[in-house]
Amino acid sequence: MNTGTAPGYAHFIAESGALGQGLLAVLALMSVVTWTIVATQALARWQQGRRARAFLDAFWNAESLDAVAAGLARRGGHDPYSQLATQALHAQRHHARHGASRLADAGSAAELVARTLRQGLDDEATRVERGLTALATIGATAPFVGLFGTVWGVYHALLAIGLNGAGTLDQVAGPVGEALVMTGLGLAVAIPAVIGYNALTRGNRVLLSRLEAFAHELHTFVSTGQPLSAAAEPSAAAAAVRALPSRPATA
Repeated sequence: MNTGTAPGYAHFIAESGALGQGLLAVLALMSVVTWTIVATQALARWQQGRRARAFLDAFWNAESLDAVAAGLARRGGHDPYSQLATQALHAQRHHARHGASRLADAGSAAELVARTLRQGLDDEATRVERGLTALATIGATAPFVGLFGTVWGVYHALLAIGLNGAGTLDQVAGPVGEALVMTGLGLAVAIPAVIGYNALTRGNRVLLSRLEAFAHELHTFVSTGQPLSAAAEPSAAAAAVRALPSRPATA
């Protein structure tokens, strides 16, 4: 081992053995997974937020539910709000045509619409939570993976020093300092995962709260079968749904 200068991190990786190199590969994989989830979720939510604003503007300015249905038939549903509206209108029309012909359709049209909206909200809650478990796991375990790599690296460094019979400070400080880099890498992987998890979780709460408010108003409109202009004044929660922010809340 060179006594003049620290061998460098590449030397530490080479000397750490298969286990140390494997831990470094695990940390690299965790980092890739973290940034992939955060980037894809952020892009998807930005796109859905833009589509949701366009749909809600068309929905609240439509003259009737028939006009909403016609717009959905032309454009399709590419955001949570339009998908809820599509499902509710389909359930109402299905009940009107076929009645309670099977157990899944039991009850009145309003009850069927309510079950359909609840199922839609549950499906959306499941969808937006994709990737959160991975982020939480990475945020919790990456520091310990890095610490394990540090312990293993220090062990190898001290073993090599013992075999060479040199125990001066310059012989110990270099290898031990190199081993501590693994702890730093573990923290560097964990911090973005924790921040991303918290930001996405808060965004999910905001989105689901607004979806529930929209579903409540939608259920009222579909169940009564009245034009939007003849329905009761929307609640304060629905007013919050109308005024979506210019970009999805992620912090």
